[in-house]
Amino acid sequence: MKRDKQACSAVSEMSYSRRDVLKKTLAWSGVALGGAVLSGKLLAQPLSLNYPDEHVKILDESFAKYRLFNASVERLATGMRWVEGPVWSGDGRYLLVSDIANNRIMRWDELTDELSVYRYKSNHSNGLCRDLEGRLIACEGSTTDVEGRRVTRTEHNGTITVLADNFEGKRFNSPNDVIVKRDGSIWFTDPPFQAGSMYEGNIVKTELPDAVYRIDRQTGKLTQVITEIAGPNGLCFSPDESILYVVDCLTGPNRKVWAYDVASDGTLGARKAFISNIKHAAFDGIKCDQDGNLWCGWGSDGSKGQDSKALNGVMVFNKHGKAIGHISLPEYCANICFGGTKGNRLFMAASHSIYSLYVNTRGATFV
Repeated sequence: MKRDKQACSAVSEMSYSRRDVLKKTLAWSGVALGGAVLSGKLLAQPLSLNYPDEHVKILDESFAKYRLFNASVERLATGMRWVEGPVWSGDGRYLLVSDIANNRIMRWDELTDELSVYRYKSNHSNGLCRDLEGRLIACEGSTTDVEGRRVTRTEHNGTITVLADNFEGKRFNSPNDVIVKRDGSIWFTDPPFQAGSMYEGNIVKTELPDAVYRIDRQTGKLTQVITEIAGPNGLCFSPDESILYVVDCLTGPNRKVWAYDVASDGTLGARKAFISNIKHAAFDGIKCDQDGNLWCGWGSDGSKGQDSKALNGVMVFNKHGKAIGHISLPEYCANICFGGTKGNRLFMAASHSIYSLYVNTRGATFV
């Protein structure tokens, strides 16, 4: 009788084991056959099932080579309040974004397709990037008189180092976007945007003029390199780093992009208006690809008499400042970055959601 019970128990365990295997097999089969669930999470959803995707619009034939016929604009995750500052981490195959209004940094994992909280109480971080050693650099926006309004580095052991929180004894306004040059220097913009908002931080009195700064890698010296732009926002280098592009948000009457010559010692020379006189254009974050094209977060600037839905997305300009392509999104796109294993996946941080699109080029920093 005892043997029969043991035998029944063994058969039962084998049965449950087979059922579990079958359930897992069916679950994975569902994913392979077009099912939308993996570990209880929704997989990336294309905005269109058509090829080519009608959301990827060719404005000039030169853009055609960058559009992949069988690649869709996909929504990877949603549920955030204001998404900014995407940065790709190739070693971990994940994307970090700032969810500014929720005061946190979110992590989207490429392998599991899951969205999770990377850091809560991020001091309303905005722009993010990685330095030459793979450490996270963050622009922390306006929080209180004693926290935030600084640029920090997260060390490999998780501790946070403050790289800069003032210039000549005066606190920053609300550091916005940040990049790292190949010489290791860190460049960031400091407009007043978050300093005047209780939604993205706390209202504080600004002490400095709007500016762009550079932190020297060797000495840590902080230099104010641009002061003639009102509301400097996104910034990036050309592929050879001889040009610095900076978004001007407040000089008016329309937002524009300035191009500065960059000397080998990090000083800036003459500037020229690279893109200007585009009505209702809300330039935000920008990135260069390997060919020198400028990919720009895009949307409505909030003025009356415009079709904001038609503007939302990413606008692409060639190195001569001509618009050649537009990626249409259902939400305002604040910032972008290139990532993926080949650097040819465009990630778009757009209002409440994260989107992506594979393109036939890669970011300049992957060259």
